[in-house]
Amino acid sequence: MRLALITAGGAGMFCGSCMHDNTWVRALRRQGADATLIPTYTPIRVDEEDVSERRVFLGGVNVYLDYRWRWWSRLPRRLVRWLDSRWLLRLATVFGVSNDAAKLGELTVALLEGPRGPQRREIDELVAFLCDRLRPDAICFSNVLLGGVLPSLRDRFAGPIVCTLQGDDIFLESLPKPYRERALALIRSHVRLCDGFFVHSRYYRDFMSEYLSEPVERFRRITLGIDVTAHTGTPRKRTGTPFTVGYLARICLEKGVDRVIDAFCRWHQRRGDVRLEIAGYLGARDRRFFRRVLSAARRRIGDAVRYVGSPPDQLAKVRFLQGVDVLSVPTRYREPKGLYVLESLANGVPVVQPRHGAFPELVDATGGGLTFPPEELDELVAAWDRLADDEDFRLALAARGRTAVRERFNADVMAAETLQHFEELLRTRAGKGPVRHSAGRSE
Repeated sequence: MRLALITAGGAGMFCGSCMHDNTWVRALRRQGADATLIPTYTPIRVDEEDVSERRVFLGGVNVYLDYRWRWWSRLPRRLVRWLDSRWLLRLATVFGVSNDAAKLGELTVALLEGPRGPQRREIDELVAFLCDRLRPDAICFSNVLLGGVLPSLRDRFAGPIVCTLQGDDIFLESLPKPYRERALALIRSHVRLCDGFFVHSRYYRDFMSEYLSEPVERFRRITLGIDVTAHTGTPRKRTGTPFTVGYLARICLEKGVDRVIDAFCRWHQRRGDVRLEIAGYLGARDRRFFRRVLSAARRRIGDAVRYVGSPPDQLAKVRFLQGVDVLSVPTRYREPKGLYVLESLANGVPVVQPRHGAFPELVDATGGGLTFPPEELDELVAAWDRLADDEDFRLALAARGRTAVRERFNADVMAAETLQHFEELLRTRAGKGPVRHSAGRSE
């Protein structure tokens, strides 16, 4: 089976969706699929082998200039294609390409207008690559924010098209109101052209069914998985070192880094010999906020809390996880995936997570942690207390979680389920008539 998966670059940061999609395509290839990962906006940044296409479509610089100066899209493509080069797009992410929804409302709407908008040239180029050169059996978009491509693509491609939903609502809800309403209206119109949606949790299936006004029957749940081969940590007993809480996620308000720091400060003032290690990508938007929160914490408890930066690769990530006793990322929003939960459990580190979003499902299915009421930080502290005081209980959670992830939440399981769903979609499409591609090939 030939598959095309279209992902969106994270503007230079380690993006959970990019990492998920890259791992997914690698596993699909191991399962025998001819899978291609196509980056849009910017190159992806991952901490494993990057298997994405070298060429970036809908390059962020040209997309912005098309929107900023409408005459730009009328320039000959040969004069502007160099702006889509990977090195230049990486440079642009350092000096100003943003993924901050609050600043991207009008541009988001322009992209969703698809062939009626200023990025028609860029969209036509992607559609031509898919239909004339790649000619896949099925196509998967990594989010519905790429939905502006669907009208042009559906005119030329008769095979199954699906959208994977990985937090699309979080970005949309951050848009200023007029743009949010227009963007959501356009998305609801576009998704009628696709054959359904992939999600990784029952929570997100039910939520997005209502959010997009789409029947729940159009949603297919696929087990979330990671490549466990790099995660070599095992449950470890403490040997006189301070009990250490870990946070491994993007450093931002939405992920709750201030909440984990606040809860830890309360705990440290009562308990004393404990530590908090924080790791994750810190973007320009959040630096002032984080400096303020971290400085306030250090005034309260000294150097018991430490920011160690963003792990540059999987080895560094595993090393970080092997140095903590429990992981907590107390997000404000309702997490649709939770890759860091699986990564923590795969290394024998239990988790304590808020009881919302996908977290209850992951914790129940793996047996690898505890949950707490999202707004009750004292309950988070109580869970840390329990794990610090009961070594056998902590190790039992760690062992159960590690086994569950390695056996049932690995990337190969995710890929096998994906292929099964695509085979069903292809049979459904075949029942409606032959699948014909733009070059005239019938499947």
